[in-house]
Amino acid sequence: MRTKCTAVALCLAVGLGGIALASSAGAAQTPSSAPPPVERLVKAPGFKVTGKWAIYQSNQIHATVDVTQDTQGNLSGTAKKTTGTMVDGTIEQGFVDGNYIYFVINWEDRTKGRYIGSLGADRTLSGDSTDLSTPGSEAKWSTRQTF
Repeated sequence: MRTKCTAVALCLAVGLGGIALASSAGAAQTPSSAPPPVERLVKAPGFKVTGKWAIYQSNQIHATVDVTQDTQGNLSGTAKKTTGTMVDGTIEQGFVDGNYIYFVINWEDRTKGRYIGSLGADRTLSGDSTDLSTPGSEAKWSTRQTF
């Protein structure tokens, strides 16, 4: 990743994932082999995820989301998961950026799931999920719906 800093202490980092803005202090400490920051990359959304669709996780938790995506790729919406009982949730942040998707669901059972994934050649989504309230609790996730 190449980084160019300006006098106003902002850096423009250019890499394979797109373009990102970061502070010069953070850019100076980030090794070139580190993944890009979770900050929003400046890239047009490559697909639309608006509507209802299901998430299948490798830990046998399944969720249904009802997503709205704006023209910049930002996501909002609601979710339901089954873990023996039905639990409601809200997408509190998220975006589509190129062929990548990122969102966080705040669940009413006081857990918080982070989903990071990408659009595959078969037009389905898949990636990794993490329970942010229980570090180390991770699962693979995927959709059967195409986008």
